[in-house]
Amino acid sequence: MKKLVFVFTTLVALTFSQKATAQGTIVDAAVSNENFTTLVAALKAADLVEALQGDGPFTVFAPTNDAFAKIDEATLGSLLKPENKETLAKILTYHVVSGKLMASDVVAALKKGKGKVEVETLAGQKLTVMQKDGKIWLKDQAGNYSEITATDVAGSNGVIHVIDTVVMPK
Repeated sequence: MKKLVFVFTTLVALTFSQKATAQGTIVDAAVSNENFTTLVAALKAADLVEALQGDGPFTVFAPTNDAFAKIDEATLGSLLKPENKETLAKILTYHVVSGKLMASDVVAALKKGKGKVEVETLAGQKLTVMQKDGKIWLKDQAGNYSEITATDVAGSNGVIHVIDTVVMPK
């Protein structure tokens, strides 16, 4: 089963990375993808665009528009208001890890960690990356799961891995 997960993850990574290599930064990759319009709006509201266009490298676990749609509309609308900029920035930086972790790096770490590895986010809190049900998942500090649905969207200053649910810090 572990070999099957490894082979599947590697194939997904190679297939997607060949189709989705970005020419600019990871922010440019997000801006040019219609599935990340809510993420881009949130990055702008939290004043994080410039920081994520920096040298990096960064690994971003990027929630899609559908992932953000799982959040109550009123809550999401409230988070995008200027008075909640700090809270929004904490949530968004919980999706970012320092360094460029390609899918192959994640798979190697999972193998070494017997299917589980913790990563430190820029928010100063940990996310758990794990293998479960033949897929790769993030588990946030509240015990919620988000599936990594696509990997290795490379930019000049890092990499994006696409997730299907927004993860939340404590």
